[in-house]
Amino acid sequence: MDLRFSADELAFRDELRAFYRDNLPDDMRERMRLGHSSEKEDTIRWQRILNKKGWAAYSWPKQWGGPGWTPVQRMMFLEENQLAPAPDVQVFNITMIGPVLIQFGTEEQKKRFLPRAANLDDWWCQGFSEPGAGSDLAALKTAARRDGDDYVVNGQKIWTSTAHMADWCFLLVRTDPQAPKRQEGISFLLVDMKTPGITVRPIISIDGTHHLNEVFFDDVRVPASLRVGEENKGWDVAKFLLGNERTGIARLGRSKERLSFAKEAARDMRAGGRPLSEDFEFRRRVAQLEVDIAALELTQLRVVSAHDRARDGRPDPLSSVLKIKGTELLQAASELVMDVGGPLSMPDWALELEALSNEPELGPSWATDATRSYLMLRAASIYGGTNEIMKNIVSKAVLGL
Repeated sequence: MDLRFSADELAFRDELRAFYRDNLPDDMRERMRLGHSSEKEDTIRWQRILNKKGWAAYSWPKQWGGPGWTPVQRMMFLEENQLAPAPDVQVFNITMIGPVLIQFGTEEQKKRFLPRAANLDDWWCQGFSEPGAGSDLAALKTAARRDGDDYVVNGQKIWTSTAHMADWCFLLVRTDPQAPKRQEGISFLLVDMKTPGITVRPIISIDGTHHLNEVFFDDVRVPASLRVGEENKGWDVAKFLLGNERTGIARLGRSKERLSFAKEAARDMRAGGRPLSEDFEFRRRVAQLEVDIAALELTQLRVVSAHDRARDGRPDPLSSVLKIKGTELLQAASELVMDVGGPLSMPDWALELEALSNEPELGPSWATDATRSYLMLRAASIYGGTNEIMKNIVSKAVLGL
């Protein structure tokens, strides 16, 4: 298998890099370089710049506003976006609800929602997990009862990312509680978050930020015209969506960018009277990460190349390896940046209380943000399919155990 890029692919990468050099706002680039989380305003601003170029919906066909790229081009785009570094495109809009509507939506749903999703005129969130249904998603209990032209929804969702800032939610509900199998009797609805009866409560995560939420639905009326796919066939839609969610989940570009930042920051930090960059243990960790990243990059190219050649369109089970190892590398790279900051990376959560907000930072802002990133990325081995489940897939589908 020849894994070298073609001349056209190399030219495409040059085009990407030139675009990022000329169009990514300097203030945004610097905030991302220092490890700050992208705010909603930055994500909207950057995605609209990409959309004007026709690149925001990078995985969509041209018919619905995407560039119609090959899998290799999509991989290159994601990596260059992370290396720039730039805010990610809004994943719920682009890699989740967009492909679902293209595959299962009515013409009316596509025309209404796809252009707005690409331009981030609507911000979407995902209503899947429940207190008793996370990895075992088929155990969900949120119910939708048909009442004339509407569904009446009652139940609770949890770990709903960005629900507090979302305009719309794509929601899995149980429409047939008597179905013989749990995976049957589930439907997929599109819900306006301004609908009466919806309550959003914040969950403050271990990094001290408000990203996650509980969402409660009390007699929420949803027009039946906003059901995607057939009634009681929502599990098929959900499986399709989760397959797209795991696209690009290796995040190699982000691991490379964090490793590069760690090496840069280590030149300014001291250890034993010398720059930390000269420390043997630091150099060993850098070398190990660089080797592991290179190995996973080759695996990613093999997976993408196999996808390009496949006729049935089914995902390569080796993509689970990308999720497992990509998660581990991103966690390791974020830990390295945090360790470069040393004691200066220790966050003083009390300083964030409004009464003490005039207290100075203990060290450079990137150091405490590195700790936030490290803590938040503990969840990376859970979302998008837990690493334990991914290992089961590898053991069965790849190793035949």
